[in-house]
This record gives sequence, C-alpha cells and structure tokens, in this order.
Amino acid sequence: MLVCLDAPYVDTSAADLSLALGGPELPALAVRDIDLPGLPRLRLRLLGASHQVVLGTLTETVACLPGRPPHLPGTLHDETAGYRFLATVLRPEGDGLRTRVAALRAELAEDPYALIGVFPGDEDAVTALSVRPAPPDGVLAWRTWHAYPQTNELVLTETVVEEL
Repeated sequence: MLVCLDAPYVDTSAADLSLALGGPELPALAVRDIDLPGLPRLRLRLLGASHQVVLGTLTETVACLPGRPPHLPGTLHDETAGYRFLATVLRPEGDGLRTRVAALRAELAEDPYALIGVFPGDEDAVTALSVRPAPPDGVLAWRTWHAYPQTNELVLTETVVEEL
C-alpha cells in the first residue's frame, strides 16, 4: 500500500536513528494491520521518517527518539526472546538512491503485506515496511527501508522473530 503523506519529512539522517524495544505506540502518520494465519496481528506503523512494528507484546521502533542517544546497532540478537535485528546504511553513488527508491516504490505499491509512505517535497523521501507473507512455522520476518535523500542514505533493516 502506497501512502502519500501530508506531514513534513523529518530532517534527520541515519546517524540520528535509534532502536527501541518495548514502549508505547507513538503517533503514526499511517498504519496497516496484517493478519497472518496462526500468528498474532502485526501492525506496521509509519512515523516521521521512521517506523514502528507491533506484534503482540513486542514493539520495535526505529526512529530519532527524544531523550535517547542515537544508536542503530548493526546486529542485535536476543536468543532467549527469539529476536534478531540487522541494520545496514547504504550511501549509493550517483543516482543510485533515486533508482533504488523508484524500484522499491514500484515493488511495494500494491503489496498487501507492505506499507510505504512518501513524504511531500521529495519523492525519494520514503519509509517502507514489508512483511514476509508466508513465514515458516513459528517465525515471522519483516524488512524496512528509510531513504534520506538530503544525506544520500538508505537504511535497511531486517527483523526475524522466532517462537511465536
């Protein structure tokens, strides 16, 4: 689902992002609920240049969070909780960001398991989330993309939650 957002894009960069687990649902610009057989309802939430995913009691937030120092780990693996998070920051050369964002928008625009927000002022300022629609038993995975055209950065995250 492609959403053209009315809210201004938060002028930030990958260096400003943090990962937070737990905590309340923050005000969202767009929300998409996804029901997958045998799994708790998954809620994809677009925030200002960031995201939040809610799955049962798990809340994952990647955002510039007030009062929290910016730190987006490359890897976080909590075996006891069955939670794994990966993040990568890309800085494509030339028109690479524009090309990647255009392909992402085309790929996810009609995907029933995705939510992509385009911010006003720059069609390359997007935040997108996509859930793997047919996960193996007891495993759920999602990916996110945060494009920052002002700094030519694309933040990619992948989360896997096991033992649901």
